[in-house]
Amino acid sequence: MTLCSAYPPSFVRAVLPELKRAVLVDVAIADDLKRTPNVVAIEGTLPDALAQGISVLGHLWNPLAVLQESLRIVRPGGFCCFNVPSWRGKGFLEYSAFRLVLSPKEEMDDHKTYYDVRDLWPLLIRAGSIPSLTRCFSHKFGLNTFAVCMSPDRHGSET
Repeated sequence: MTLCSAYPPSFVRAVLPELKRAVLVDVAIADDLKRTPNVVAIEGTLPDALAQGISVLGHLWNPLAVLQESLRIVRPGGFCCFNVPSWRGKGFLEYSAFRLVLSPKEEMDDHKTYYDVRDLWPLLIRAGSIPSLTRCFSHKFGLNTFAVCMSPDRHGSET
């Protein structure tokens, strides 16, 4: 399993022992993670530094370009995963950040949009994902939307 992440370093450290490889994309990656043998660290700004990202779409003005590049570079038989807050989740995230002060206010202020399945699935298809190889569903009590876009193998079949 490969983790492609925009998650905080503490989460990555917690799940790293379970992963064969982790691809981390961020403007700055902790030095200890960069030195870890099964970590590929890609530093820079999006979409230029994007290899694959799982939780970045809601922070982008042009998510289509990032989705297209993510789908373009995935290996045959591989997959891209995307996790985004839903419109239902927006209220919970903002309550947590602005009222309870449990989440970083700056991160909430950086959100450009939210996605329900009916928003994300067509965007993935427009970006080039194949409908029969695209799975998009709600999770965490409807607070998030998750998508898995599989790439056809070299022979064009589903893996």
